[in-house]
Amino acid sequence: MRIISWNVNGIRALIKKGLAHIIEQEKPDLFCIQETKAHPNQVELPHPLNKWNNVWASAEKAGYSGVAIFSPHNFEMHSGCGISRFDSEGRVTKAKKGNLVIYNCYFPNGGQGSHRVAFKLDFYNVIQDIAYKDLLQGNEVIVIGDFNTAPYPIDLARPEENKSTSGFLPEERAEVYRWYENGWIDAFRFFHKEVPEKYTWWDLKTRARERNIGWRIDYPLVSPSLKKKLHACEIRADIMGSDHAPVVLDLVDAL
Repeated sequence: MRIISWNVNGIRALIKKGLAHIIEQEKPDLFCIQETKAHPNQVELPHPLNKWNNVWASAEKAGYSGVAIFSPHNFEMHSGCGISRFDSEGRVTKAKKGNLVIYNCYFPNGGQGSHRVAFKLDFYNVIQDIAYKDLLQGNEVIVIGDFNTAPYPIDLARPEENKSTSGFLPEERAEVYRWYENGWIDAFRFFHKEVPEKYTWWDLKTRARERNIGWRIDYPLVSPSLKKKLHACEIRADIMGSDHAPVVLDLVDAL
């Protein structure tokens, strides 16, 4: 089973840049995207996405946030987390098949001030609580998407310069660590424990991608019961079209 997660920074722009070819080439079983920046009725999906099952969560604010999941398989799909202040920003979609549950999330950016950092931390708590309830029901769970936090110094090019920057604040990182403490596995680091200079986002304004001055803020967290099914997890920095790179998670015997 292949899951691709990608902050596309605008799905309509990415369609024009060749999204259909990427899908045909990579053949995901689940395609999870963040920052759609659109409602589904504003998007003319290319083949094969126009034939796939899908679910969207779009923001009330035009051109902002938004997440979606696409699959050629018969997943049960849901939109939102049930809390209006998060759902109004289009931050969660869910897919379920058997006892496998996938949450596709766009975690808030705390860069607009302390009130947004608090909002972001609340979102972390809500998603972890929801995922934990699924675990109690005997499900295997994946939380995937743009977490907007680099967990460790190895996960960004300039950690010393960004100690006071949202995305690397101690309180934000502590929320990610809480997942680890509860047994969740960062699938990328499971396969690439101490490999440096592996990032998923680069600042377009400073042409940081060319110099690989980036942050690893997009990743899958998988529940402990899925450890034996992990096959590979890669950052596909070779796939262009957004200021983020896609993250590809491969599992065995998951469907």
